[in-house]
Amino acid sequence: MATTQQKDYYGALGVKKNASADEIRKAFRKLARKYHPDVNPGDKKAEEKFKEISEANDVLSDPKKRKIYDQLGFYSDNIDPAAAEAYARGGGFGAGGFGAGPFPGGAGQGGSAGAQGFDFGGFDFSDFAGGGGGRTATGGGRGRGFQDIFSSMFGGGRGAAVEREPEHGSDLEYQVNISFWDAIRGTVMKLNVPHLATCENCGGKGVVGAPGTCPECHGSGQVTQTSGRMKFNMPCPRCGGSGKAQSVCPTCHGDGTVERNEALEIRVKAGTRDGQRIRLAGKGNAGANGGPPGDLYIIIRTGEHPIFHREADNIYVTVPVEAWEAALGARIEVPTIDGRSQLRVPPGTQSGQKLRLREKGVPSATKDGHRGDEIVEIKIVVPEARDLKARELWQELQKLSHEDPRAELWSKV
Repeated sequence: MATTQQKDYYGALGVKKNASADEIRKAFRKLARKYHPDVNPGDKKAEEKFKEISEANDVLSDPKKRKIYDQLGFYSDNIDPAAAEAYARGGGFGAGGFGAGPFPGGAGQGGSAGAQGFDFGGFDFSDFAGGGGGRTATGGGRGRGFQDIFSSMFGGGRGAAVEREPEHGSDLEYQVNISFWDAIRGTVMKLNVPHLATCENCGGKGVVGAPGTCPECHGSGQVTQTSGRMKFNMPCPRCGGSGKAQSVCPTCHGDGTVERNEALEIRVKAGTRDGQRIRLAGKGNAGANGGPPGDLYIIIRTGEHPIFHREADNIYVTVPVEAWEAALGARIEVPTIDGRSQLRVPPGTQSGQKLRLREKGVPSATKDGHRGDEIVEIKIVVPEARDLKARELWQELQKLSHEDPRAELWSKV
């Protein structure tokens, strides 16, 4: 039966055991660029090193896998996280995994006939069995419970294959900037979106060729893991306990997916708002093990305009008017997103007052037939008295006005 040694995943990536997820990710990327097979064609040592750091990254980048590895000193997909955590919490593991050993040392008792697939030679299991000296872990009564603990942790008996369930692909978000007018009138964009696509060489399985004898366990379906003074058998992580394995796909290196750029044509509806998301179903990353792909979300960012300001479907604009137009009332031309439009300014209009032009705003992208308004803010412009005649007219107007425009202000002081 094949024997596997403990693997130092932290050492493989050159990081400390308390390294953050970001530090692990950066360390892997740096080493991957150095040892990637595409960078080192024909270099077997670089290829093996790349496999080693990929395996380390796969475990340490996943919080659940990393937790099991930190508890036991190794990782396998066949380990039940809940059982491992419960056993560790009960004192079954030391800081470095099984090697710390909670078992009182008693030579020759308990023997290797203990729990199925484990070699417990050199340990006394009488405390666990609940009987006298020399009683083995597979004996009747409470001793059976010890076997159950390890059986639940490592996924059952010999040859138990691990079925890789289909996984849904992850969603992607892609932000694009469009102009003020494209958002209002609508447009069609052509984008090249990077994403993970199903590997065509292996059909997303990550392996190619006919199944052969697993090189890890040599067809036995079991490997022996050592940790400190203990060693135990477990299903082979390479073949899942089946004893059969296929070659790793050279195109995707076992991932089942490859990076690709896909040319997409995106239709932006008239009236699209800033921050609005356009969903493209099935255009995200490919799913693992034949799972469905994720979705792609296009996030729209709209530009500004020097005159118009948009809020939702309403358009805001500030328009200057002469003092006499505001005082006497007038009909003036104002700009809208459709061109020029007539606005009635009522007599006595004040500076800062807002007038509404209904349905002169932006067509709604979500409600057919609906349209926003244009809000016109009045800004009264007072002309300078450039000559004597203009000054005399302003002085005559001053004589006719008996109202104090600051009276209300002083009443509130």
